[in-house]
Amino acid sequence: MLDASSLLKIVRNIAWVGVVVALVAFGLGYWRANQLQSGNSPADVSQLVGGPFELTDSKGRKITEKDFLGRSLLVFFGFTHCPDVCPTTLFEATTWLKALGPDADRLQVLFVSVDPGRDTPELLDTYLQAFDPRIRAATGTKAQIDSMVQAYKATYRFVPTSAGNYTVDHTALMFMLDGKGRFVGTIDYHEKQDIALQKLGNLLKRR
Repeated sequence: MLDASSLLKIVRNIAWVGVVVALVAFGLGYWRANQLQSGNSPADVSQLVGGPFELTDSKGRKITEKDFLGRSLLVFFGFTHCPDVCPTTLFEATTWLKALGPDADRLQVLFVSVDPGRDTPELLDTYLQAFDPRIRAATGTKAQIDSMVQAYKATYRFVPTSAGNYTVDHTALMFMLDGKGRFVGTIDYHEKQDIALQKLGNLLKRR
């Protein structure tokens, strides 16, 4: 039978092991977050974001993730009635494409509307005319959108406004995938251009 002193030592050892495990878990989480932000995600993380999807683009054509294999891909979720985040992000994407020069032809920007009730293919087509013509847009049924949003670990929700109208809160990140459809990292809203271009340069180097 253990005496009180021995039992206290065991309890202290168990507590210390718990602290060590917690610190290791915290360190790994911090390292993984940094990897995602730098665009250098490890292989296991690359499988956690993204995946199959089926949508309808602004020309009325059915598209899937397979249509983008072989090119780097930037995915952004939003809606055309967005007052600031969406037009700002797409304008910034336009400047990146211009800055990349010929390398931009190996990069596809895809704007996915989470508001299919208002964002018809025709409206998306008109909306895109304000940005680089290489940017594509698509939407789908609620089930198709929800499936893709969940796969990309993004979020969105409809928020009622005055006069029976609504707006949409949504993830304001651009998701980067390489030519094999593997998640690489993100570009933040209002990311400094030099940092964004560095991330895109690293993305385009991947095989």
